[in-house]
Amino acid sequence: MKPTDVRIKDVATSYEEYRYRTPIKFGGVALDRVTILNAEMMVETVTGKVARGFGSMPLGNVWAWPSRRLTYDQTLGAMRRIAEAIADVYRELPVVGHPVDITHTAESAILEWPHGLTDLGEPIPSLATLVAASPFDAALHDAYGKAHGLNCYRAYGPEFVAHDLGHYLGDEFAGEYLHRYVLPDPKPQMPLYHLVGALDPLTDADVKERVGDGLPETLGEWITRDGLTHLKIKLNGDDLGWDVDRVIGVNRVAEEVQSGRGVAAWFYSLDFNERCRDVGYLVEFLNRLKELTPAGYDRVQYVEQPTARDLKADRGNVMHEAARLKPVVIDESLVDLESLRLAREMGYTGVAFKACKGQTQTLLLAAAAQKYGMFRCVQDLTCVGASLIHSAGIAAHIPGVAAIESNGRQYCPEANAGWDERFPGVFTIRDGTMNTALLNGPGLGAV
Repeated sequence: MKPTDVRIKDVATSYEEYRYRTPIKFGGVALDRVTILNAEMMVETVTGKVARGFGSMPLGNVWAWPSRRLTYDQTLGAMRRIAEAIADVYRELPVVGHPVDITHTAESAILEWPHGLTDLGEPIPSLATLVAASPFDAALHDAYGKAHGLNCYRAYGPEFVAHDLGHYLGDEFAGEYLHRYVLPDPKPQMPLYHLVGALDPLTDADVKERVGDGLPETLGEWITRDGLTHLKIKLNGDDLGWDVDRVIGVNRVAEEVQSGRGVAAWFYSLDFNERCRDVGYLVEFLNRLKELTPAGYDRVQYVEQPTARDLKADRGNVMHEAARLKPVVIDESLVDLESLRLAREMGYTGVAFKACKGQTQTLLLAAAAQKYGMFRCVQDLTCVGASLIHSAGIAAHIPGVAAIESNGRQYCPEANAGWDERFPGVFTIRDGTMNTALLNGPGLGAV
């Protein structure tokens, strides 16, 4: 036992409901609302000091639990029940230690529950469980940092964590500790990836009905207002002509606006939300894009999760050919170390980390990705408020992550009300970058 170790004293949950300003499309489903899960956790150090931590995350059931037979309300309700059961697991956990050890123990219990089938008659995806568990893990790391008066990214060395990485990731990591793979101080600023959703208007001609709330309505207006240099383009994955035309259209608008601003360099990422039928679709898409708009093709930094998330179900659908053209990263597929290693074997060259999969797991897998030399990026889940601080903190502290995604300001600005004053330059963007230098407060630095 280390003098810095903590035990959990209490756990509480609460929820918030918001409507989106405009719909966002996930895997073919237009979404217009979000439920936020908040978790509070009280911890006590072995020396008797008490601290309270806070974690928050959109439940994101459409993304985490895509179902052809269950409704939105059914999967959301199930994830809320899962969250309350996870709260009980943490309350009853007889573990004293560092948050990485506590959650590592809790996660095993959570993911191995005898709840493979719910009363809905459908297995619970591991991703849905990870999302529901992530605010608790965040609250634990937050409380730990506050108990010691430290930003949590300064508390991952051997003086705090009982085990080396070999304990969590295998013998090849023996003797190494987590602090080697995280930055103790955040990068001072990071370019922001702005989402161009499949339903979002590119020009005035695309606007069917203006929202009229003072925020930008078209891609060109967003680029001008926020000084954007990074655009994440959502694609359908089942209509090659539409997908190619969409990127050409985005590139056309960007070239016009950036030329007027005197900007010479900007970048794209492409997100197919796992809807490409196979790697052949992606290769044909990239080759056609390169032929029709060479400059647009050159601006593509990486491709995110082009095919179905269950890699084991289609081991022959490898990404080697596509990855020779652009980095191909997994997102939905990444649920544990086994899935990371399988993705490497199948030709994926990068990983997309998300705070909604948990602080502990994200940092452990980020260490593995760095050791394996993989491309790294951080995506959000339309994070707002404290969940955006959590997500941005991960991006700002993982080496090699060059940009940060944040689309809550586009789709759910109501949930960010009041945060601008506390974190200027994080929730409102003016020069294409986020002011991540502020993400250095105690714990996760949010509250």
